[in-house]
Amino acid sequence: MTTTKTTKIIYWIATAWLSLGMLSTGIVQLLQLEEEVASMENLGYPIYLLIILGIWKVLGVIAILIPKNALLKEWAYAGFFFVMTGALISHLAIGDAPTTLFGPALLLVLVITSWYFRPMNRTIKNQ
Repeated sequence: MTTTKTTKIIYWIATAWLSLGMLSTGIVQLLQLEEEVASMENLGYPIYLLIILGIWKVLGVIAILIPKNALLKEWAYAGFFFVMTGALISHLAIGDAPTTLFGPALLLVLVITSWYFRPMNRTIKNQ
């Protein structure tokens, strides 16, 4: 894909929102706020998973935003994709309210959009 002004704008808007979303949820998970703990218990996951997810999200945001390291960026995008699809499937599996799907679905769309519109210098084949 050639990088035009429009694709750069789409990339940076999606990436900024993705970064804010992942960073904020990562921090909430690291702090183990009451609502987040309740959500994990409702899903049937151990609470220590919050720390693991929080650390991965913060590191993933750093990987996506720093220049170069295209392979690391691909891993971060893949990790975000797996975490968000896992969240969606988990909420669907226990029959959670449809409102619980909005956050993970939005972040999943931002992951795909940011990845698809990333500039050529942020892809593996060009490094």
